[in-house]
Amino acid sequence: MKQVVQNYKSGELAVLDVPVPGCKPGGVLVRSAYSLISTGTELMKVSEAGMSMLGKARSRPDQVAKVMQSVATNGVPATYRKVMGKLDSYTPLGYSLCGVVEQVGAGVDDVKVGDLVACAGNEHALHAELNWVPKNLYARVPDGLAPRHAAFGTVGSIAMQGVRQGESRLGEVALVIGLGLIGQLVVQLLAASGVRVVGADPDPGRCELAASLGAVACGDPASATVETAVAELTGGHGVDQVYLAAGGGSNQPVELAARLCRDRGRVVDIGKCRLDLPWNAYYEKELDVRFSRSYGPGRYDPEYELEGRDYPIGYVRWTERRNLACFLDLIAHGSVDVEPLVSHVADFDDAVETYQRLKDGDLKAVAVLFRYPEPARETAEAAALAVAVPAVKPRGGVAATPARAISTPVRLAFVGAGNYATSMLLPHLAPRDGVVLSTVVTTTALSAANAQRKFGFAEATTDLDAVLGDPSIDAVFVVTRHSSHAELTRKALLAGKPVFVEKPLALTEDELAGVLAAVEESGNDRLQVGFNRRFAPLLQEAKRRLGARTGPANLRYLVNAGRLAHGSWYLQQGTEGSRFAGEGGHFIDTASWLLDSDPVSVYAVATSGNEDLQIVLRYPDGSTATISYVTTGPAGFPKETLDLVADGKAMRLDDFVRATVYDGGRKRWISSRLPKARDKGQSAELAAFIKAVRTGGPMPVPLESLVATTAATLAVRTGLAGGAPVTLARAR
Repeated sequence: MKQVVQNYKSGELAVLDVPVPGCKPGGVLVRSAYSLISTGTELMKVSEAGMSMLGKARSRPDQVAKVMQSVATNGVPATYRKVMGKLDSYTPLGYSLCGVVEQVGAGVDDVKVGDLVACAGNEHALHAELNWVPKNLYARVPDGLAPRHAAFGTVGSIAMQGVRQGESRLGEVALVIGLGLIGQLVVQLLAASGVRVVGADPDPGRCELAASLGAVACGDPASATVETAVAELTGGHGVDQVYLAAGGGSNQPVELAARLCRDRGRVVDIGKCRLDLPWNAYYEKELDVRFSRSYGPGRYDPEYELEGRDYPIGYVRWTERRNLACFLDLIAHGSVDVEPLVSHVADFDDAVETYQRLKDGDLKAVAVLFRYPEPARETAEAAALAVAVPAVKPRGGVAATPARAISTPVRLAFVGAGNYATSMLLPHLAPRDGVVLSTVVTTTALSAANAQRKFGFAEATTDLDAVLGDPSIDAVFVVTRHSSHAELTRKALLAGKPVFVEKPLALTEDELAGVLAAVEESGNDRLQVGFNRRFAPLLQEAKRRLGARTGPANLRYLVNAGRLAHGSWYLQQGTEGSRFAGEGGHFIDTASWLLDSDPVSVYAVATSGNEDLQIVLRYPDGSTATISYVTTGPAGFPKETLDLVADGKAMRLDDFVRATVYDGGRKRWISSRLPKARDKGQSAELAAFIKAVRTGGPMPVPLESLVATTAATLAVRTGLAGGAPVTLARAR
């Protein structure tokens, strides 16, 4: 299928061929009929992409701060790869469309194949021929409403949420500053509510349009027209609400709002304009400044948007989905008229030219629609038939494939192509001799296309079952979100494939049992978990220099994990497990490798809220390891420091930058400092895995050790709940 994309590094716009997204449970696959260009939001993004690197940094200081923190934690090379990987990727455009349901995922019963729906979301309602849309981000289009009008649904929801934040009442007077697409819709919604509206915009054409759609007066904010109209309508008191629907770097909108708003009035920010509030003006009137967050309640909540968990109507009357449905009804009943806002309709194939004309100013527009070609009849029939056919699953009981040497290059498939895969794994694999990146599988079509372009995968797809059934694939990498690791690993093992899965292997005891059941059923134990630190060259050399020990050891491992950014999917504990469950296996595996055995018990305590953890591991020979996992430490402090003491000797690791070994109170060995990079073992780990697959030799880490580390990680949760040590059964 085709999709409009942009490279944020170069600014290039393109219509790209990408895989068709899969129809996952909890949503529908929609074939686009019309999608709407947001001439404000999208053109701002297009303009930013055309800036120099310095210009991009100045426009996004929040991202610059994240980059500097990453440098302090991961070093310059790893951060550079991560940042360049993000910049030099195609990103999607679009977030408001109307289309026809082609497939219905499991758990969806409110629409059927052939229904017309309006869709929302900058990850799901993209300028693309097909989109997978979760349940709470679409609404059925009322009978008789034209698809080109229903494509306004999302943008209309943004305007509606802004009006709701203003709490307008019948007979009040409102000022709308900025009469672009959102402003024009706000004018109509207010007028339909019995509010008298004054519009302000320097463009005479937009003022004229707003007047035709219900504004009682409009004018240039720099002229006396607006102030005169406000004075006449309010008896000199000022407007009840001001809606900021403008963009740009001028502070004029917020200053005008303060001047024309009544005492204790409301100022609602809907757009993205400069907000240097003049303190005296806002203080003296005690103005109520409010922000309107996109489409409404539910926005940016993954449980609502992705998992389909609706808010009870008795507690949240207007969610983003209800706003979407309400706006469609208003159009259908003639309360809002979007046809006068349509400045241009372009064929989807002309998308790049259309964006360029908008950016250059050749096309003056309030709203622009993309019109998509209608599918051939046989295609639609085939799609309808596909709904009734269940997805093919790997068969259980696959005969065990004995480990064997591979004479040809090792052909790899990647399931997932997110930040970690593209910054820490694929850069090491792409240039490696004897390795072929065969297929990349993702649920999001564009991420697969990006990985294919940057790393040279022969194919990109969203069809996992086809990849697992491909006999030419020699090994499968599972690099997806934590919640899917165990199930994807289980499927790949049953398909007879060697598997490299990023940590964690499992989030629950049942998931771990399912993986082991797949090993037993298939006879396939060719598994490696991405516990890379034991492969770090600096740590391996330090262990060698420390030498063998005869007595028990004491190990202390301080992990200064730091705070997570708001919105990080690591915070989705309901689906992705706790933060320690996600990455704690790294540190337990490192301790167990240094102590040459697996733990027999786990004791865990935590501060209030389980933010900072203390985990004590006991080993068969009496050795202990204490892992302090803290999130409240200072950002400038090293992330990982480790000390091991045994037999009168000691070893220290300073954040994979320097290591020291002491013997008898003297420094027996100290490594050279590595100021520019922290090699945490990914390259060596991948080399070991590829060698095992190619030669048929043993996996780099025994299965028993992988299971023991996973069980110990899961036992932390049990120990916290019970307040007592947890004894670990020996893995079989």
